Amino acid sequence: MGDKPTLHEVAATAGVSLASASRALTGRSASPDMVRRVRQAAKSIGYLPDATARQLRLGGRRQVVFAVDDIGNPNYVQMLRAIEAELGDTIRLSVSATGRGPDQTVDLVRSLSMGAGDGLIISPLRVSPALRQALSETVVPVVVIGNLHSDLGIDSVFVDSSAAIGMIIDHLVSLGRTRIGAIHGPGNTNPGAARRAGFVAAMQRHGLAVSEHAQITARDFTSTAGIDAGTELLARRRQAGVELDAIVAVNDLIGIGAIHAAHRLGLRVPTDLAITGIDDTELAAIYLPGLTTVSLQSADRGRLAARMLLSRFSDPTRSAQHATVEATLVVRGSTSLEMS
Repeated sequence: MGDKPTLHEVAATAGVSLASASRALTGRSASPDMVRRVRQAAKSIGYLPDATARQLRLGGRRQVVFAVDDIGNPNYVQMLRAIEAELGDTIRLSVSATGRGPDQTVDLVRSLSMGAGDGLIISPLRVSPALRQALSETVVPVVVIGNLHSDLGIDSVFVDSSAAIGMIIDHLVSLGRTRIGAIHGPGNTNPGAARRAGFVAAMQRHGLAVSEHAQITARDFTSTAGIDAGTELLARRRQAGVELDAIVAVNDLIGIGAIHAAHRLGLRVPTDLAITGIDDTELAAIYLPGLTTVSLQSADRGRLAARMLLSRFSDPTRSAQHATVEATLVVRGSTSLEMS
């Protein structure tokens, strides 16, 4: 046992689950016998929850945590602004970066049951079985922005990014672009896997060839990774004697990086090569040429998630809510000669 006893040790000592121990210590949905057993166990090992001290520091206000993998991604910044505006001044909002992997996210979720916060809005890139379990066990309200691929009885806001790729392919085909390549995201992430599947399905729907030589996986979702992946993809296709006339990027940052790579190789966008992204970030609108993209309504998703959390605070026992937001195509100069 460590120097500072944990809630896991309290639960083990009392012979109950982690969720039961947390409920008993906070006095929520626990029988008198359960409360007695857990509190005796906590006293016997010297466990002291942190929630009381935290609430005193915050002047009695609730604290909500917004957890994302990359706090520098403008997509998450849009969500953050909307969440902050919806929660208002009576709730304190903190941001947690969990980009080192699912284990870090699991640790964050478990810490909430021990007083680190009163609610969680989370948009995970990677979802492991351990994270699903932690989310199902935590006693604080949780809203997931994304798809857990599992019914955990947790509030969620979802947008079909696979269908968003289909919108992009439809748009490119309508312009006569048929030699379409792709820069995918890491396959062990939710958006990476979903958008890769959407690309293949849309290409097959239009009867277009899906060549492995016309696809590449970026190491992450940044513009620097987009430059590197775009450069390699375009060089690879030139060596094979086949020129691409369009590249579908997994997000806006990758798309902007691909435009940069095309310019360095002497290609004109969109005359020689159309390039697209996904997210409709502010950068997509101000970059030259402006990036054609699909809006995944980041602000709306953040706003809906915050409303769900507030609703859960008011009615902790209500059934889980699931909202779906519709994506929309935004055409700019990276595909349209008229707008470039």
